[in-house]
Amino acid sequence: MQFADIKNDIAFRKIFGNENKTEILISFLNAVLKLENQKQIIWIEILNPYQLPRIVGSKATILDVRAKDKAGNTYIVEMQVTDKKGLDKRITFYSARGYASQLDASENYYKLKPIIFIGILDFEYMASPNYMSRHLILDVETQEHKLKDLEFTFIELPKFNKTEHELLSLVEKWIYFIKNAEALNVIPQSINDEGLKLAYHEADKHTWTKSELEEYDYVRMRETDEVTREMFVIENRSIEIAKNAILAGATDNFIAEITGLRNDQIQELRNGK
Repeated sequence: MQFADIKNDIAFRKIFGNENKTEILISFLNAVLKLENQKQIIWIEILNPYQLPRIVGSKATILDVRAKDKAGNTYIVEMQVTDKKGLDKRITFYSARGYASQLDASENYYKLKPIIFIGILDFEYMASPNYMSRHLILDVETQEHKLKDLEFTFIELPKFNKTEHELLSLVEKWIYFIKNAEALNVIPQSINDEGLKLAYHEADKHTWTKSELEEYDYVRMRETDEVTREMFVIENRSIEIAKNAILAGATDNFIAEITGLRNDQIQELRNGK
């Protein structure tokens, strides 16, 4: 088997946005949100399986789903690869927009269903050392949870460092899949959940069409180009800062600390190269 990088936009959509294999997303949501027994999701409608919305300038794949359970909740699942800038505001905006869009002007507010946001982040964002965190609207003094219609769960992939043999819970096995699938060539023996097994099979590029593989490679190439451009911009900015620091009489150690440049690079700038 040759698994795709699940963090790739095309792979993420193919696996989690598949209308014909919603048991994958159902398994993931039940595991992450720890839904058991009567609270488990049993049916899902993916609201935007083909045209996943992108906010201009962000590097995120966003998936809306409508889940059928006892409470009739709506879920938003997002894969955020990079770009921390404005993340908190964008997530709040997108969740609030999803909440408000449930009603027409003539409908009553009691019909509103909760919005549950799940963000999969390929970078560290929260101060907590935990790889998964849940955020609610609470009274700061009493911790009363009265406003229950907006809820946020974040999974920070860099903080998850368990090996295959350390995986115990289903949520750990899901996060391991998302973070490490590309480096594997067989489905781990510990996988006994049918939804997760199906996700591994869908991630196997040997089963993909030529068109899907071309789109996947194009997205990967585009992401590589973006990283290269960003590194170029950062390096140029560091060089300009270093030049100004040299003119101001700063030491090499100080310049290296504020710019990240090596000492030989700083010497070249001092020599006018």
